[in-house]
Amino acid sequence: MTKKGRNILLAAAAVLAVAGLFTAFGQKETEKTVITASANNWDSQNLHNAIAKLVVEHAYDGYEFGTSAASSTMNWQSLLAGEVDLDIESWTFNVPSYPDDIARGDIVDLGTLVPDSKQGLYVPRYVIEGDPARGIKALAPGLKSVADLAKYWQVFPDDEKAGRGRIYGSLPGWMADEILYKKYEAYGLNKHYEYVRLGDESTLFASLTSAYNQGLPWVGYCYEPTAVTGRLDLVLLDDRPYDAALYLKGESAFPDQELKIVASKKFLTKAPELAEFFKRYKTGSSLISKALAHLDETQDGIDQTAVWLLKGNDELLEQWLPEENAKKLRDYLKTLD
Repeated sequence: MTKKGRNILLAAAAVLAVAGLFTAFGQKETEKTVITASANNWDSQNLHNAIAKLVVEHAYDGYEFGTSAASSTMNWQSLLAGEVDLDIESWTFNVPSYPDDIARGDIVDLGTLVPDSKQGLYVPRYVIEGDPARGIKALAPGLKSVADLAKYWQVFPDDEKAGRGRIYGSLPGWMADEILYKKYEAYGLNKHYEYVRLGDESTLFASLTSAYNQGLPWVGYCYEPTAVTGRLDLVLLDDRPYDAALYLKGESAFPDQELKIVASKKFLTKAPELAEFFKRYKTGSSLISKALAHLDETQDGIDQTAVWLLKGNDELLEQWLPEENAKKLRDYLKTLD
């Protein structure tokens, strides 16, 4: 090879080496810290996650927001292991290990989203009181409590098993389902009812909405806040007063819950500025119910609804974020007009 040829090869190698350095440098510059939140398959949590994604990725630099789609039980174990960073709208009373997990320092309580959320077995009000305007007669006028369901199983017939009633349970993998199934057995409802689990929240609520629109009896699991509890006139059936020991056996009411934001113990050092945001992140039941109703009525997606909520409630940005970060998010939201 000639000297000129060797020089050309050396020059080309140098160019490639410099390009490689720039590529490596560029990659390092654009690396982002991934923040992962639980996605346990209900609309209100999905909405909170969509809001958090907008804030994390567009009010701050250097972060990417993702979710872990699994059962609430599996996601909780991942939270303890530090594989999931956050559980937004966490129903901690449904987690028997929660007090011990907090005491050991495996998770950190960042704040409360909703102070008094409810859950349990619901029926449409017309089942108990009737609805003269719709020509519906009361089918179970004495129904007040979960225990009373034993006397009214014929009011709620199972359309697949003759001679049996039907109770719609919570969703497979939800911790509430374990408690509710124990309740179904503890109150002897298994003698006359089938306990039916549907695949996801939208299917469960579709069955309720369909029955409601037709004026048919329905009994099953629901919780607040949701679009369906905001839109339909439902009654939460009474139960024995909440007792911590009896609750775990399914023998007392679900407690009114503070829906929390909890984080893995690693999150505070992984993203301290985001931890400060989540400590201030509060929405409330009324606002989220309104947003979920918007989602339901408009058929907008979760991401679009999150944008709609933030644009319509600009004052929240001042409550949640430092001024500079609030401005960055506002500037991004303007690009979505």
